[in-house]
Amino acid sequence: MADRGQKYRPDPDKLLELATRETRGKLTVFLGAAPGVGKTYAMLLRAQRLKDDGEDIVVGIAETHGRAETAELLEGLEVIPRKQVTYRDRLLEEFDIDAAIARKPKILIVDELAHTNVPGSRHPKRYQDIEELLWLGIDVWTAMNVQHLESLTDVVTSITGVTVREIVPDTMLKRADDVQLVDLPSAELIARLKEGKVYLPGNAERAADGFFKPANLTALRELALRRTADRVDDQMIDILRQNAIEGPWATGERLLVCVGPDSLSEKVVRTASRLASGLNARWLVVSLTQTNDAGAETSKRIDELLDLAERLGAETKRIIAQDFVEEIFRIARRENVTQIVVGRPKSRRFANPFRRSLPDEIIKRFTDIGVHIVTGEEQGVSYTPPTLRKRTRFELAIAIAVPVITTGATTLLGLGASNLVHLQNLSMVFLVAVILSGMISGRLAALIAAGLSFVFYNFFFLEPLHDLSIAKPHQLFSLIIFLAVALMIGDLTGRLRDQVARSRNQAKNTQALYEFSRKLSGTARLDDVLIATAAHLHSTFGTGVSILLPDEDELTLRAAWPPDLTLDGTDMTAVRWAFEKNERAGHDTATLPQIGWQFLPILTSHGVAGVLGLLMQDHEPLSENEDRMLTAILDQTAIAIDRALLVKENAKTTALQESEKLHTALFSSLSHDLKTPLASITGAVTTLRHLGDRMNQDSRDDLLLSIEEEAGRLTRFVANLFDMTRIEAGTLKVKNVPVDAAEVIASSIERIKKLKPEITVEISIAPDLPAAGGDPAMLGQVLFNLLDNAAKYAGDGPIAVYARRDDGDVAISVTDQGKGIPPKDLDKIFDKFYRRAKGDGRAAGTGLGLSIARGFVESMGGTIKAESPAVRKRGTRFIVRLPLANPREATA
Repeated sequence: MADRGQKYRPDPDKLLELATRETRGKLTVFLGAAPGVGKTYAMLLRAQRLKDDGEDIVVGIAETHGRAETAELLEGLEVIPRKQVTYRDRLLEEFDIDAAIARKPKILIVDELAHTNVPGSRHPKRYQDIEELLWLGIDVWTAMNVQHLESLTDVVTSITGVTVREIVPDTMLKRADDVQLVDLPSAELIARLKEGKVYLPGNAERAADGFFKPANLTALRELALRRTADRVDDQMIDILRQNAIEGPWATGERLLVCVGPDSLSEKVVRTASRLASGLNARWLVVSLTQTNDAGAETSKRIDELLDLAERLGAETKRIIAQDFVEEIFRIARRENVTQIVVGRPKSRRFANPFRRSLPDEIIKRFTDIGVHIVTGEEQGVSYTPPTLRKRTRFELAIAIAVPVITTGATTLLGLGASNLVHLQNLSMVFLVAVILSGMISGRLAALIAAGLSFVFYNFFFLEPLHDLSIAKPHQLFSLIIFLAVALMIGDLTGRLRDQVARSRNQAKNTQALYEFSRKLSGTARLDDVLIATAAHLHSTFGTGVSILLPDEDELTLRAAWPPDLTLDGTDMTAVRWAFEKNERAGHDTATLPQIGWQFLPILTSHGVAGVLGLLMQDHEPLSENEDRMLTAILDQTAIAIDRALLVKENAKTTALQESEKLHTALFSSLSHDLKTPLASITGAVTTLRHLGDRMNQDSRDDLLLSIEEEAGRLTRFVANLFDMTRIEAGTLKVKNVPVDAAEVIASSIERIKKLKPEITVEISIAPDLPAAGGDPAMLGQVLFNLLDNAAKYAGDGPIAVYARRDDGDVAISVTDQGKGIPPKDLDKIFDKFYRRAKGDGRAAGTGLGLSIARGFVESMGGTIKAESPAVRKRGTRFIVRLPLANPREATA
């Protein structure tokens, strides 16, 4: 049993998918083969039963199509009023998604899954409305016909001859929690049609002659039955994997689908989707190109193909390679591919018999992998290789003018040198013209130069002269060889030029990314990162840029370039969609495509950090190369944002740690410096109250003196805390007036003498001491704290106080003759609550005096430092420097 438990463990991916579904609403799809089978009727009938059972079920929108029996089922159900929308001077009714979200029922009925919303709606398609409702946790019931599935549109068209316009991605059906098949025999459906229960009489006759034929309905029924069976099979496999039950597992098929910008590739993708669905296989769609500098039309076509493949449930990749077959072989081996799907257009009448197509090469190379060939006629604009893309008129003129000039100059040179150079060697000069043309203007110019060289060489230098005819057979052979060599050299030169241009472009992009990355690496502040990113994107793409980050659960505009750009309410809706759904929104996307902005999520290692907006209203769509550049810039920006946020978070953590240390030290200090005097005061008061009448006067005086001293100690402690609070909060009000240092020193010594009359203080003040600039009260408190600190550690020696002028400052020093301070502690003594132990190991003081002294001195524009040893390898000296009150005295 233990071995079985290890072998058949629950699939982690399926468990994660199940956990994700628990937070989303559940989707129920009523699937039918054709209109009129009763999907809406079955849905509303079931809703009536649940309503009778007390379920909270609401009708968001239900299309009865004038059928009385269906309309009767709406009676008694809560129906959300439809939203009135004006479009092209017509008043239309649409599903009100905002009202549905505000109501937020347990179950919501939203009919017509394939419906296309009125232009200007939040989402172009109704299935996107349903996706938003599911994401908000609302269970949704909906209905659709099988012909609207995107992978079946071409099949339905071939069966019925009717082109399906409204389509739904297959992923919607795959994500459905429940699929209810609503079926009706073909004969019974045709009978309902004739009775007018499906369409009005006029429309019914046309439908019976077209879409509603027995063969068509039978084929559509089979498609609906197969899709429902596939969905049930998927659900069974999910249950087996989630519960680690040994059962009928999938065979592990893996499809590789090769597509290009040709029109046949769309059919290839749809065929591969049906094949993958039938095999229950994963499939990978690979776009193959030979360059990353494809034209705008080519890039757009590939983007549409890959979007289609993703909607149908495929993984997608873009591959740039010169050897397609070798690259396909490498991917097939790495991805464990079992089958390959590739398209081959119908052979042309005059196709090159010596040129093998890509499908032929794949069949030849892959002997152990199945190959599916999809054939068909190409429609629309055929694929043009990037190197032969459509040129501008100027480029075309240059491509023609350059070979004409080079071959003309070569001809003139040859005519002038014909008497000096042997005739057979002149052909080499024309090859130089071909090479020059290719280097200057590319492959087209090189090929034109090769053709002109062939004509000019024959016309001017081969007999008979000035005639295109050839007199000698060996000359014809030489001329043909010359033409072949010229064409090959021209083609190679043009390719080399194109590759050099692409390499330069890539180097330029790489250099730009490097400069951008280096700029971001030296930027630690988040605002600087955002501004640098916006400015770089604006200069790179030439369009408006905005960056938004969350701030207290609301997205705010943090950077924009140009700085005066603003976003309206509709733009912000797209911003929130991109942030919450982690997908593009806005211009040229599936969400709010009518607005001018396109918004992209900025992904970091911690999720979506923000949203980037590009103003694309008057801008050409980004090419494939530009899109890759944008992705690279976004990745660099995400890393920089992540780093800036981490730095900010680290600063907050450091501040919290410091605050925690401060609180710990504060509570430690309070426990000692409040408890000791309070205990003394309490003891003295208790003694006086109980024994006062039996004590002599001296004893009572001693107790009262103790109360006075301890109360004064408490007062000083509270005053210190108050002063430190003002320093930390930055609310100190500092006077800047002339201060007589001698007077302040005298008053501070007198104050400390009252507190500690046993100490000895030596004073030395320079007779010409000028006035200092500062606050007399603050300076007095500083000197008192320094004297108090010196008294605690001075021992039996005197305390020396000196004041003198030192350049542009007034310097005041307080020196004791105690044991001194270890060098490693000199930088710590000004920290809050730092205290040195006395000789007996008992901590002395509150640890705030020196910290307050530093805060006061710095607020007055001065400095304070400690030196130890100070006198004869003992003691500590504190030096306070304050600027002179009269700056002119500093230069006197």
